[in-house]
Amino acid sequence: MDQINKGRFKVAVIGGGTGLPVILKGLKKLDAHITAIVTVADDGGSSGIIRDYVNVVPPGDIRNCMVALSQMDPILLELFQYRFNTDDDFLAGHAIGNLVIAALKEMSGSLSESIDVLSKYMKIQGHIYPAAEEPLILNALFEDGSIAVGESKIAQHRKKIEEVNVTTLSGHRAIKASDHVVEAIMTADLVVLGPGSLYTSILPNLMIEEIGEAIKESPAQVVYICNIMTQLGETENFTDADHVAVLHKHLKANFIDTVLVNTTPVPEEYIKNQPNEEYLLQVKHDFEALRQQGCRVISSEFLNMTQGGAYHDTNKVVQELSYLLETSKLNAKNHLTRASY
Repeated sequence: MDQINKGRFKVAVIGGGTGLPVILKGLKKLDAHITAIVTVADDGGSSGIIRDYVNVVPPGDIRNCMVALSQMDPILLELFQYRFNTDDDFLAGHAIGNLVIAALKEMSGSLSESIDVLSKYMKIQGHIYPAAEEPLILNALFEDGSIAVGESKIAQHRKKIEEVNVTTLSGHRAIKASDHVVEAIMTADLVVLGPGSLYTSILPNLMIEEIGEAIKESPAQVVYICNIMTQLGETENFTDADHVAVLHKHLKANFIDTVLVNTTPVPEEYIKNQPNEEYLLQVKHDFEALRQQGCRVISSEFLNMTQGGAYHDTNKVVQELSYLLETSKLNAKNHLTRASY
């Protein structure tokens, strides 16, 4: 596909959940070759059910990224995203796109080949790779010594997390990334993390050994888009510097170069009236602590209140990323200045 290879710059975006597609939609407007690297540790909802019954990584995040980067007819994209009603018995809660991805994987035996086929017909602008070729299990160790197994179960404990790691279904440490993932990170001009859940969308990717090492060794500038709100059972009472400190602790290096931080206050009424209380309070700022970790801070009014939610303003975030691509002397970066533990 010709559109896949176009772009003056190379950008690798790593994450999962609802935050990653928001950024991808804006990035495809840039003169850049985009690679989305997507978490495979989701074990909830339609993705989790399909993962348990079909030997395939959870398809939900991959599906959302494909829609974000697609130039296909909007009606067909709406069909791809359609989720069956809860009264449809066996199909209840399943998105059509999840079923298509699982079916193609079963037909071909290769997830990568299935994504390539779909990318062709969906006119994907860029590449989408699962972080690993097999489904992984996210494990959390809490400060009190207890352990939670499974991404969907971690937040339920409401305990402070000491660290997370990912293992294969057989219990072995996750080492190998999918084909082309390490190459995409090593050849990128910009590596973007987030926005997304710190422990359950971003770290599951970084804790795959090959990905973590590639990010630390890549000549690319690493940018972290800090969440706007703290999350129940994950980042309660966190500052922006706390988010970065957790990332640095897990990879044992201060690898983040630039942090994008929203400074627009979230309306109090939104905070008081959130369904399910998933998001608690606005992330507080500690710019000095960020700078002490070696980070450049870009703070701006990134807030976009749409459909009752506090999201990042895609256009403003992408504008800053575009500026970094245009002005940074990325190839001359000296990685020896990165502090290590």
